[in-house]
Amino acid sequence: MKKALSGVKVIDLTRVLAGPFCTMMLADMGAEVVKIERPKTGDDSRAFGPFLKGESAYFMCLNRNKKSIVLDLKSKEDIEIFKRLIAKADVVVENFRPGTMEKLGIGYEELKKVNPGIIYAACSGFGHSGPYSKKPAYDSIIQAMSGLMSITGQPEGIPTRVGASIADIIAGMYTAFGILAALYFRQVTGVGQKVDVAMFDSVVSVLENAVVRYFVTGEVPTRIGNRHPSIAPFTSYKTKDDYIIIAVGNDRLWEAFCRAVGRPDLLEDERFKTNKDRSMRWALLDEILGEVLKNKTTEEWIQILEEAGVPCGPINTIDKVVKDPQLLARDMIVKTIHSVAGELLVPGIPVKLSETPGKVETPAPLLGEHTEEVLRTWLGYKKEQG
Repeated sequence: MKKALSGVKVIDLTRVLAGPFCTMMLADMGAEVVKIERPKTGDDSRAFGPFLKGESAYFMCLNRNKKSIVLDLKSKEDIEIFKRLIAKADVVVENFRPGTMEKLGIGYEELKKVNPGIIYAACSGFGHSGPYSKKPAYDSIIQAMSGLMSITGQPEGIPTRVGASIADIIAGMYTAFGILAALYFRQVTGVGQKVDVAMFDSVVSVLENAVVRYFVTGEVPTRIGNRHPSIAPFTSYKTKDDYIIIAVGNDRLWEAFCRAVGRPDLLEDERFKTNKDRSMRWALLDEILGEVLKNKTTEEWIQILEEAGVPCGPINTIDKVVKDPQLLARDMIVKTIHSVAGELLVPGIPVKLSETPGKVETPAPLLGEHTEEVLRTWLGYKKEQG
């Protein structure tokens, strides 16, 4: 079955996480992604654990459906090969520090001379403009500087990093989005362009209502644990055996919740009549509900609340998540077979297309595994030229 991005050719110069996540998304949807790696060591993440039979599971998780070739971009001969590949490509993606590609003589201005229709996507810490442009950045730096850490964690705790490298991942997703928008524009006009995505910009854009809350109220948002700043009850509670997360998003659900937990009297309590009232007195409300919810197990409460139509869920550990029947039913845990590492289970594709679905077809490549194939099929090289 044809995929949504079948026929799109992508040159991937990225490494570690943000860029590879972007190109993985493109590859999952059918783009031919050729990953260019440096000789001997390749992508930095090939050295990141955990390892399976000597192969990095970190690398394998992010580089499925791609081909790997080895080029030394400090070599004049290999730069020429790179430019010939660019002439055949639709997209090139890089996540070097701004200025690196220009030093190599292959920045956007040079590459669009080779291929005027090229979509040049750059994903970096702070973007290709502004006073921070040349600063190095890692996920934790961006989480800190963006304000995300300042609103994450318990009120009495220290600013806390989100458990996943969310700054890298969000930036990778935005880069993929930018590439698709640029490809559509090129299809209409024939004009290529540069896509410039910053991790810093990306995280600030998803701070939800923290930014507007500050502008409207003048108050600086702070860490509030698991509760919502303007909806209550909308937080986690200790049960008899574990924890449960409950989201009572409106007054109708509040009524259903109170009846379900055996506290219909709270509906007549003037202190909790409306969401505004409950949000103002969240601490008192949490104290009351905490006493109620500790009397049954998480599973018991979930059954009761779901029957009442109240949104709720367990706080799963990863071992439970990967066995969740909903995820398994939607193919969100898939098996790959690597030529060296063997079987590896990885997350599946969350975007489900009815006519052109994506698919995890091939495992992550060995370093330089496809050099001969790509040079032959893209550039017409014969074996003795490789």
